[in-house]
Amino acid sequence: MAMLSLLEISIAFFCFLIFLISKKRHRSFPTNWPFLGMLPGLLVEIPRVYDFVTEFLEDANLNFLFKGPFWGGLDMLVTVDPANIHHIMSSNFANYPKGTEFKKLFDILGDGIFNADSELWNDLRKSAQSMMMNPKFQKFSLATSLSKLEKGLLPLLDHVAKEKLVVDLEDVFQRFTFDTTCVLATGYDPGCLSVEMPEIEFARALDDAEEAIFFRHVMPELVWKMQRLVGFGDELKLKRARATVDRVCSTYIASRRDMVSREIDSSSPTQDLLTSYMNLDTTKYKLLNPSDDRFLRDTILTFMLAGRDPISSALTWFFWLLYKNQDVIAKIRQEINTNLFQITKTDVSDDSESFNPQELKKLVYLHGAIYEVLRLYPPLPFNHKSPTKSEVLPSGHKVDANSKIVLCLYSLGRMKSVWGEDAFEFKPERWISETGKLIHEPSYKFLSFNAGPRTCLGKELAMMQIKTVAVKIIQNYEIKVVEGQKIEPAPSVILHMKHGLKVTVSKRCLV
Repeated sequence: MAMLSLLEISIAFFCFLIFLISKKRHRSFPTNWPFLGMLPGLLVEIPRVYDFVTEFLEDANLNFLFKGPFWGGLDMLVTVDPANIHHIMSSNFANYPKGTEFKKLFDILGDGIFNADSELWNDLRKSAQSMMMNPKFQKFSLATSLSKLEKGLLPLLDHVAKEKLVVDLEDVFQRFTFDTTCVLATGYDPGCLSVEMPEIEFARALDDAEEAIFFRHVMPELVWKMQRLVGFGDELKLKRARATVDRVCSTYIASRRDMVSREIDSSSPTQDLLTSYMNLDTTKYKLLNPSDDRFLRDTILTFMLAGRDPISSALTWFFWLLYKNQDVIAKIRQEINTNLFQITKTDVSDDSESFNPQELKKLVYLHGAIYEVLRLYPPLPFNHKSPTKSEVLPSGHKVDANSKIVLCLYSLGRMKSVWGEDAFEFKPERWISETGKLIHEPSYKFLSFNAGPRTCLGKELAMMQIKTVAVKIIQNYEIKVVEGQKIEPAPSVILHMKHGLKVTVSKRCLV
């Protein structure tokens, strides 16, 4: 342990010296040092890693070959070239499975759909699609979101406004999406969103796991494996997070199995995904085993991560950008008043029958604003790929079998050669045609919902939830960001705000 600590101190000191030298050189590209490659330059830029990558990708014409230490296994092609993305995600999809390298980095996810390939992935995707498209589940999903909105989120904001409190809006949204996702995935409401703001160990474990997984991407494999072996640093944090996830999931599964056994003759069984998987028709999906608790655990965790973090991240960046662009929020309010007055004037009841989500499609400008947020601040800031066979990409770069390719979604949305000279500007209008219709951008240019066969199954559900929350808050509250706080992305596999988003809330007077 002492030797490892000394090694870390030495590396940190060396990186600091390199950082000072790099600042003097004013270079956009990281220096390729002997033995250490470009890793030192990357490590000193970790606090602003996504902007750092964006800068050198713009200068490198959308593609950059990153060289890691000769012993670290960190050599990779970083690309935001739409032609490469389309090739990797769609036209040559079969050559880019998740593979063993991805599964090694995200081993906490087990054999869930994010890690799965081939026939297992096909079974998992088909089963998930069937369940999520089921009208009963969609009704259950809408009712769950509206109930949590009316009984959880809005009362909390009312309390914050009444008491004139400062609240972390990112924390509030994470609690909202954690509760709704947990209900949809397991049928259990953890009660994370309340005035008391209780600490939920499962939610904390997910945050710790995401942070640790990010550092696996930028640290040599030997280093993080040594951390895991000895038991310290981010790997110790990940080990503890895994133990919490396993224990909580086990509790959910045991409880739900008991309920399923008692609901055999029920005419209206629970529609949560865990129950659906327990009742799965195994003749349709031969590689899925609902009697295996490990399979159910991986499934729960996958849906929890997919449902909690992307939506809460998008909502947080959305309200920050609205605060910075008051003209945009004024236009959204005008659009809501024009199109949805009859819905927003009175409270939405607990019965989802009183609310038609199709009405949200009238809000074209709101849709454009949300897509603009997702372009600039994609919840999943990067994607990791690896070819099974060597080939040459459309950009002319040769990639060897099992080599690493990183698609940087954060940078893709900021490339002037892809989005124009105004790429860094927040402009909902770029998504709206002269006739007032939404403009479709190809998925290999706008990758926030993935592309090709792995396109996000929950896209419509996510957009419905984001729009519903946005409409209710914009109509009923004024959100003011506390001045002086530093807003920047956290180094994580999810684009959280590093320090949260501190705001004050006040009620609006509706005429």
